[in-house]
Amino acid sequence: MSLLVQKFGGSSVADVAAITRVARRVVDTHRAGHEVAVVVSAMGDTTDELLDLAAAVNPGPPPEREMDMLLTAGERISMALLAMAIEHHGVRARSFTGEQAGMRTDRSHGRARLLDVTPDRVRRTLDEGAVAIVAGFQGVSEDEDVTTLGRGGSDTTAVALAAALHADVCEIYTDVDGIFTADPRIVPAASRITRLTVEETLEMAAQGAKILHLRAVEYARRYDVPIHVRSSFSDAEGTWILVGRPLTSHLEDDMEDPLISGIAHEMSLGKITVVGLPDIPGTAAAVISAVGAVGVSIDMIVQNVSTSREGTSDISFTLPVEDGQRAVAAVQAMQHQIGFVDTHYSSQIGKLSLVGAGLRSNPTVAGRLFAALAEAGVNILMISTSEIRISVITDQDRLAEAVRVVHTAFHLDAETPAVVHGGTGR
Repeated sequence: MSLLVQKFGGSSVADVAAITRVARRVVDTHRAGHEVAVVVSAMGDTTDELLDLAAAVNPGPPPEREMDMLLTAGERISMALLAMAIEHHGVRARSFTGEQAGMRTDRSHGRARLLDVTPDRVRRTLDEGAVAIVAGFQGVSEDEDVTTLGRGGSDTTAVALAAALHADVCEIYTDVDGIFTADPRIVPAASRITRLTVEETLEMAAQGAKILHLRAVEYARRYDVPIHVRSSFSDAEGTWILVGRPLTSHLEDDMEDPLISGIAHEMSLGKITVVGLPDIPGTAAAVISAVGAVGVSIDMIVQNVSTSREGTSDISFTLPVEDGQRAVAAVQAMQHQIGFVDTHYSSQIGKLSLVGAGLRSNPTVAGRLFAALAEAGVNILMISTSEIRISVITDQDRLAEAVRVVHTAFHLDAETPAVVHGGTGR
């Protein structure tokens, strides 16, 4: 008998028909002799609808504590309805909030991090032969306030629960048949990836691939949790995320890994350029520290010696577009102290990232990437690399085309179009 944690995203529990379909899958797994713990997201667009309600009653920034209280209602609805549907099929089920499931977090409302997971009540429910259902995306702080883990946080809940229960596998169910070489919504010819290393998955998640929450992959690597990404709409094999623990025998290493595993992209980025920084030690640190002090995470950074002002340099960096104005204000507040000339901000950029273990040993990859973009007339604004990734920043309105041409240039196109059962990717 295996212990499985199954996570179902919003599109998988979007309505009564979807919840009924999920209930049948859970019941079938349970009757096959497995212990089953389930993690659910809010139904469909419930979270967005709750955000709209909050904006209607409070157009300004709402109190973060109350926003967490509001948003966690969505998962509570899903867990209770799924428990009822499973009971209807003759299997006992019990639902738990994040707090009841032992998800302890820090005090950061809206972006809380897990500090401890003690799923005692979940374990007792499984020991009694019932299915345990846990509300994803949420926990409780040491002040006993409800907290949320950020958008996509149900993935992290599922992996953390699997680690705490010593589950054999964490199954992430979504509305596509696994992880693809690119987003099948913009590249219909994307191919399903049968397996990825955890390092490749981390890079793809960090660079904008929406199929898995970045912190969930980090948690899986730290606690050695195998992940199986599958569709709740079909019985396709899906994608295995390889960690230290051995998986099934048919996933033995090939003689040579593929050159490129996939292409990730991110549409919603901003770019700040600080012009005319004094070209002396400490000025770049002052700029980056000012941004970090207001809680904004920076992605790519490029610094160049200015060609128009002797003794100065320009520094550009990218960040989430929703944090753009806050970061600009923080930098501008330091202008007199640092002594730079000006700041420029753009919210119309995107990022394309080529990911694959084969990049380590193949020197032709970068040339092929840049040639494909040049042939399509796509201008590159910034470049960043790692051992298994090459990322480029380009204009947002050319990003989808860039992904398609690069996908074709690296011979990743499948013969038949990918199937998208839902519309969100979760």
